[in-house]
Amino acid sequence: MTVIFILVFAIVLFLGMPVAFSMVVSAMAFVSGSGFSMRVVVEKFLSGSDSYTLIAVPFFILAANLMNTGGVTTKIFDFANHCIGHIKGGLGHVNIFASVIFAGMSGAAVADAGGLGQIELKAMRESGFDDDFSLAVTAASSTVGPIIPPSIPAVIYCVTSGASIGKMFLAGFIPGLVMALAMSGVVFFLAHKRGYPTEPKRTLKEKAISFKKAFPSLMTPVIIMGGIITGKFTPTEAAIIASSYALILGFAYKELSLKKLKNIILETAIQTTGTILIIAAAAVFGWVLSYMRIPQMLSSSFLSLFSSKIIGLFAIMIVLLIVGCFMETIAAITIMTPVLLPVAVAFGLDPVHFGILMVLNLMIGLITPPVGLVLYTLSNISDVPFYRIAKAAIPFMVILFVVLLVLCYVPQLTMFLPNLVYGV
Repeated sequence: MTVIFILVFAIVLFLGMPVAFSMVVSAMAFVSGSGFSMRVVVEKFLSGSDSYTLIAVPFFILAANLMNTGGVTTKIFDFANHCIGHIKGGLGHVNIFASVIFAGMSGAAVADAGGLGQIELKAMRESGFDDDFSLAVTAASSTVGPIIPPSIPAVIYCVTSGASIGKMFLAGFIPGLVMALAMSGVVFFLAHKRGYPTEPKRTLKEKAISFKKAFPSLMTPVIIMGGIITGKFTPTEAAIIASSYALILGFAYKELSLKKLKNIILETAIQTTGTILIIAAAAVFGWVLSYMRIPQMLSSSFLSLFSSKIIGLFAIMIVLLIVGCFMETIAAITIMTPVLLPVAVAFGLDPVHFGILMVLNLMIGLITPPVGLVLYTLSNISDVPFYRIAKAAIPFMVILFVVLLVLCYVPQLTMFLPNLVYGV
């Protein structure tokens, strides 16, 4: 039955069936041949989406959509420009810094690329940057979004693995900053090599004015993480507070109308439905995997094949990178977590540490062909061919892979804050 299960899943997925339906169909094939009632599929499907924690997903999506429409992203970009636009590479650094700030509000790479990315691209074009570089740095900087909390992929991983969302959120801070610094290094190098422009250095007064305008927006991550760390509210409640705050800001900035709000809610509902459908289907798929003990067998195979922890972890990273190149992030997390987490734990990784590595792997996949969802998003808003953006993004892919390896083999960078706040 194991062979039939895997074969059915591979065939229907190859034929173009959506991942969620592919998981359910393969599970039904297993159930029909193993003597179980089809009622099991329905029960597991419904229980998969019956989670209080999952309430955070639609609200973080809503918060990101509200911020992109409500003028928040513009204020963030202007503040970042006033702070570091004068450094060699100018708006390239601003692009990354703005994404770091926006990451503390939205938690979605595509939301960053589609919303903040349009503002960044327009500004960089007007300042004399070529499209290829502008889009490459925009694509790369968007990968910070799901690493620095809050993070939608992190929530999905925690629901799937049982890891602490609070720890997972804290674990993303330092890795996100390391990613930003590494990408800024690439921008600095390419700016010197190609002679990219810089922005005028702003006076202290101009920076203060920009900070004052952006202050309400900058308070969003402070409110979210401050409340979680102090125990004032849960991560799920933080998502509701974030979307409520974004709604208030949108009307306060006079960028939001009732008509726009209606469209935002509709778009959020559509995005949420697709995500929850995958999670529910993954619950059925995961039950079959557990019943057939596939994670345990894979863990034993990995441990026997790779006696060295260093080589074993490297092999896991390569597997996830390949998966990320072909599969959508949420689907990849829900499918691969029950399979690879036992292997990672057997090699001595903390589930929270592995979660950050998994999300970062899949974020690199978002800027890597052939799927590269962020690349397609930027291609659509810029009319620049997909392959040109992918080629220009290669230096950033390389440095992000180096960061991935550093985080993999230096766990203290990831686990320092969670251990400090929650204890070892």
